[in-house]
Amino acid sequence: MKRKLLVLMLTVMTAIMLAACGAGGKKDTTSSNGGASSDTKEKGVFRIGMEAGYAPFNWTQQDDANGAVKIADNAEYAGGYDVQMAKKIAEGLGKELVIVKLEWDGLVPALQSNKIDAIIAGMSPTAERKKTIDFTENYYTSDFVMVIKEGSKYENAKSIQDFSGAKITSQLNTSNYEVIDQIKDVKKQTAMDNFPAMRVALEAGKIDGYVAERPEGISAAAANDKFTYVKFEQGFDTDISNTSIAVGLRKGDADLEKINEILKGISEEDRQKVMEEAIHQQPAAQ
Repeated sequence: MKRKLLVLMLTVMTAIMLAACGAGGKKDTTSSNGGASSDTKEKGVFRIGMEAGYAPFNWTQQDDANGAVKIADNAEYAGGYDVQMAKKIAEGLGKELVIVKLEWDGLVPALQSNKIDAIIAGMSPTAERKKTIDFTENYYTSDFVMVIKEGSKYENAKSIQDFSGAKITSQLNTSNYEVIDQIKDVKKQTAMDNFPAMRVALEAGKIDGYVAERPEGISAAAANDKFTYVKFEQGFDTDISNTSIAVGLRKGDADLEKINEILKGISEEDRQKVMEEAIHQQPAAQ
């Protein structure tokens, strides 16, 4: 009886030791905050986040036409200026480009939690954003315009003050929306999530115009012959960080300088050519 008990005890102890060794040898690939693995850089993958709904910088389409890239965990593809720039950066880094489609407000949290490696989404490197993430050098610089209905009383506007009393809006959580306050007696409307929604509101007469960067002005006029845009002689008082876009990275990212070198290798002529192509290729609905 004692012998049988001893054999049983030895068997149980051996099983416990083997289980412990097995658990100890297994590597945990998840991040401490529950996000995706933080080893994406070691695996040669460059995961970038974007809305894929901010044409001509980025949009969603159904195939890989015009160099679009498949969106991760999605049957759709992302195209646009940001996508083409992301491809150049990924190639320069020697990594595979993976595009993650996210809501605008989720981009910075996703970057901070290691779910993506960079934000390439028409994002301006504002002082407020620089408090939480780093930015590369600018990869596009534009200016603000006012998108309006063709033939409206604002068509010949030269100054932002010509829109005094007008119903004006812009995109949610962007510096475009903040600058509206510079117009005296403006009727500032609730910010909207995207430009397609603003175009609908403009055509319906719910707003008199919306503030956007010039590529959107060109895009809106190309998509709807009832629209035009005003390029101001006396425009908004803005910092260059509000009219430029850059790649967003986590604080202290080791790839920042390398990405800056890649961007320096892309001439201004090439950047404008890529933007012109993006404006021409974007889906009409966007």
